[in-house]
Amino acid sequence: MSFILFPILFAFTFLSSPVLSASDLVLAKVDRRIDLTSQIVRITTSLKVQNTGSDVVSEILLSFPENQASNLAYLKATLGDGKGKSKPSSGVGLPVEVVRPKDVPPSLTIYSVSLPKGLGKGDSLTLDVLAVFTHSLQPFPEKINQADIQLLLFQESAHYLSPYAVKVQSLTVKLPDARIESYTKLENAKLQGSELKYGPYENLPPFSYLPIVIHFENNQPFAVAKELVREIEISHWGNVQITEHYDIIHAGSQSKGEFSRLDYQTRPFLRGASAFRRLVAKLPPRAHSVYYRDEIGNISTSSLWGDSKKTELEIEPRYPMFGGWKTAFTIGYGLPLGDFLFGSDGKRFLNISFGAPINELVIDTLFVKVVLPEGSKDISVSVPFPVKQSEETKLSHLDIVGRPVVVLEKNNVVPEHNEHFQVYYKFNSLSMLREPLMLISGFFFLFLACIVYTHADISISKSSASYLAKLQLDEVINLLYYVQSSVFVIEYNTCVLLCRCKQLFSRSMVSLAVA
Repeated sequence: MSFILFPILFAFTFLSSPVLSASDLVLAKVDRRIDLTSQIVRITTSLKVQNTGSDVVSEILLSFPENQASNLAYLKATLGDGKGKSKPSSGVGLPVEVVRPKDVPPSLTIYSVSLPKGLGKGDSLTLDVLAVFTHSLQPFPEKINQADIQLLLFQESAHYLSPYAVKVQSLTVKLPDARIESYTKLENAKLQGSELKYGPYENLPPFSYLPIVIHFENNQPFAVAKELVREIEISHWGNVQITEHYDIIHAGSQSKGEFSRLDYQTRPFLRGASAFRRLVAKLPPRAHSVYYRDEIGNISTSSLWGDSKKTELEIEPRYPMFGGWKTAFTIGYGLPLGDFLFGSDGKRFLNISFGAPINELVIDTLFVKVVLPEGSKDISVSVPFPVKQSEETKLSHLDIVGRPVVVLEKNNVVPEHNEHFQVYYKFNSLSMLREPLMLISGFFFLFLACIVYTHADISISKSSASYLAKLQLDEVINLLYYVQSSVFVIEYNTCVLLCRCKQLFSRSMVSLAVA
């Protein structure tokens, strides 16, 4: 296993060159924690930064290898409390952008974190950084049988890769369970239960890199949505309708060989350990009219429960999801308008979450479509992270020109992107009367047309040849009907007369016989 990854890891050995080492910043202490318990890799780093120079520093640089930067989905930096216990996701994030300093190798991606206040001579601060990566766990082997477990490879550096010198640093890797096939054994490395610890390491030069490889078991769901279209439709009559179209694949070790339903049903944890059967979606509170269906129709194996604080939907596909298998389905639900639509400075704005509600779902491409009421104008959007924005029009019932639709597109989406965003627009309240007036007008003209139709003479002109021919035809038909009726009356009278004569003749014969 090691010799397969050696060419990749060897490419970083040159990074120990003193690039950017002229900086006066020093990392007095670095604590890193890597979470490998799901398909999403989360690296939380606490940096104690000191300024040993005489100039004020207004930014701190973060470096990532190229293979990591290509899978970086979310990066957030916050000022910590110095205790190493704060969570970067809970504070206000500092501005972060990609920079390209001189003399930096192309195999590195550098991010600049702007400080709210310059760091003076002799000052220090604690910076907490959360980096979230997708598609960073490599299945090994890539194909497995139904009864096999799923093994993954993860590669990192035991040393913190930084453009600054590091005095003391340590690394902790959290694994799903205690089963580890192998890991790189270094000095000061030890395995304690499901945690693998490296360090502490002291007095590391800038861009120090010490590769490690971990081969471990992880049978958690590797659900990846290749594409998700999330439509949010606003109705000022009191409802926000959410419709989500999922196209999901199991991105773990691909399944090979035949699938046995009998083995899976009798021993699912042994004959289908790498598969997942259900997903959980955490919907907003007070969600109603929830449905879950696919191309065939409604799927009744879902479960819904909740209270005033949360609503959870447990969805179960029609078949267990093994590696490489795909499924597509749609989730829909309604939300109270008053919980998400507000007014400010003469405008209305929608305040709702951006990402998908399903736990630990990776989305390769996400489209969020916000359908505004017809007549909305002066539309603007506020999103806490970069997205592609466009507009389109949707025609629905009782629409004249169509409803404006704001389309937001983002790639490589993780649960950390499930933050609130806002869509501002102006809307005249009188426009709400448009649809009721159209319905009333439609029924009025329909009844009016019925009245006109029943009372109007729509026959052809009485002087035309066709009208005269129609009259002659009616006379012939009436005459034939009269003749037919007369013949029927004559035949009926004749029959009655014959019957009467027969009766009289019979009585006469009886009288003669008696005499």
